[in-house]
Amino acid sequence: MNIHKLLITGAQGQLGQALQAQFVDHEVVAWDIQELDIGQLEHVRKALNHIRPDMVLNAAAFTQVDQAETNHEAAYRGNALGPRNLALATNEIGIPLVHFSTDYVFDGQQSRPYHEFDRPNPLSVYGQSKLAGEEEVQKGNPRHFIVRTSWLYQLGGKNFPQTILRLANQKQVRVVNDQFGSPTFAPHLAQAVSRLLESDAFGTYHLAGSGGTSWYDFTKALYQARGIQTAVMPIPTSEYPLPAPRPGYAVLTSLQDPSITLPPWEEGVRDFVAQWKGPNL
Repeated sequence: MNIHKLLITGAQGQLGQALQAQFVDHEVVAWDIQELDIGQLEHVRKALNHIRPDMVLNAAAFTQVDQAETNHEAAYRGNALGPRNLALATNEIGIPLVHFSTDYVFDGQQSRPYHEFDRPNPLSVYGQSKLAGEEEVQKGNPRHFIVRTSWLYQLGGKNFPQTILRLANQKQVRVVNDQFGSPTFAPHLAQAVSRLLESDAFGTYHLAGSGGTSWYDFTKALYQARGIQTAVMPIPTSEYPLPAPRPGYAVLTSLQDPSITLPPWEEGVRDFVAQWKGPNL
């Protein structure tokens, strides 16, 4: 594809920032909700007609998984209505849309990694709203990439690795060991997206750190890479109840063509820790 000008929505989030860093050689308009509320169709239409991008990358989302259980309207507005508006508006001016989704569209009941052709069955309002967003994108613009990812993190913002590193000054840290996913370092995902955009193979893709692990082993890898000696104690999910149910096993893999593989999740940990500027615990 011949892409010169990009519009990135959700620009202040982890993924939005990683995408901006990846596409520095392009003309990029990076907007967050203050500049563009994707929940308002006419605003989206006016913005696209004014900017005239060659492609839109939608990194905007309602990501408060537990808050979504009681704030359905906000979850669906951000994760379903917004993508629907972007799909309609991009289709009207004949440009592709890249939309990002999540492993939470699956119920985590199977014992093998989920690929793109597995049937979604979300457990939470967050997952249900993200799946609704995928469906709206598919209906609204046939020239779409839907990118599902898992356990996304990078420097800055609120994420699990930064939280768990800041907790390392405790005598021990208790971490769930019966939830499994594919930790994904946001810059690695952005690099994979740039390769995906070289194709015209529209559709749904799983792009996540290769392999899978538990939150417990993820923590141990982070501490080991940082040289932290804090004890990590495994606990079941039942000892750390949260409002929204999580899929127990949501490791992602890909059957898609072109085949685009991210580095192993352990490499993401090493790259993240090498850039970490927090306390040297």
